[in-house]
Amino acid sequence: MKEEYYGKYRKIGLKISYYRKLRGLTQEQLAENINKSLAFIGAVEAPNVNRTISLDTLFDIAAALDVLPYKFLLDDE
Repeated sequence: MKEEYYGKYRKIGLKISYYRKLRGLTQEQLAENINKSLAFIGAVEAPNVNRTISLDTLFDIAAALDVLPYKFLLDDE
């Protein structure tokens, strides 16, 4: 991951966490829904971990959370 994008990935992870909690899902349930490990979801959502995700995975997460994928990429502060 390019260092200049670290903040963007962090925001994506925080938005995933927000929408997951809004839907009443645990990290484990989301992980099962998208065929990923609990450790993977934990790393993606953790603000202090450098973890990238592919667009395929982002689309899977968006579908599992019933959120349009672009919502994770908005830079709203």
